[in-house]
Amino acid sequence: MKPFSIRYIFTLPDSSKKEFDVRLDPEDLSLIREPDRDFPSWTHLDFHQCPNCTLTVQTHPLCPVAASLVGIVEVFESLVSYDRVQVEVRSGDKSTFVETSVQQGVGSLMGLIMAAGGCPHTAFFRPMARFHAPFADEEETIYRAASMYLLAQYFVKKDGKKADLDLDGLSRIYRQVQVVNEALVQRIRGASQTDSALNALILLDLFAKALPDLVDESLKEIRYLFKPFLRADP
Repeated sequence: MKPFSIRYIFTLPDSSKKEFDVRLDPEDLSLIREPDRDFPSWTHLDFHQCPNCTLTVQTHPLCPVAASLVGIVEVFESLVSYDRVQVEVRSGDKSTFVETSVQQGVGSLMGLIMAAGGCPHTAFFRPMARFHAPFADEEETIYRAASMYLLAQYFVKKDGKKADLDLDGLSRIYRQVQVVNEALVQRIRGASQTDSALNALILLDLFAKALPDLVDESLKEIRYLFKPFLRADP
């Protein structure tokens, strides 16, 4: 099988273009990185290492997510978060085109890379990376995250284990991701002189913080969509 490819094409304020070809391994949906390069000190695992990190310096000298984000931080170093950019996202035969702020465009790309980038705490989001929906709003993201988690519970049950239909595990996953995001913010503060990548990550973190409390309420708001399933059997 060929790798899954998702390409982000940014048209910057000076009309120059920057492309990011995110390739996912077809077997495990992990990020296929570019050949080895020199990595800055802020990518070292022990630089603002996440308190909940399960990796060790001996096995992972670099933070896998930080190493995956180096190119983004470098490219957008000269821009600030509110600069306007045009972004095209290509995946298979689908293409999405938006004009947005740097922080929104970079945030969408960072969310994709973090899911596939090798962090054990974000690996749960690899199915969402495979079926990437760029620039999804809060309601759509909650729908996709809950749907993904419940489908995972179907497979858990098929394996003879107890399924979690109350989404408690999803909230725990997001709480762990909050810790990862906060540590990454500290890393990027030590890497960039502008706020573009930093604010993009902060936006992702705000959503991760809000989701555990939003799940129940947000799902109640879209319950009406499932009326055909909720009707009594004939």
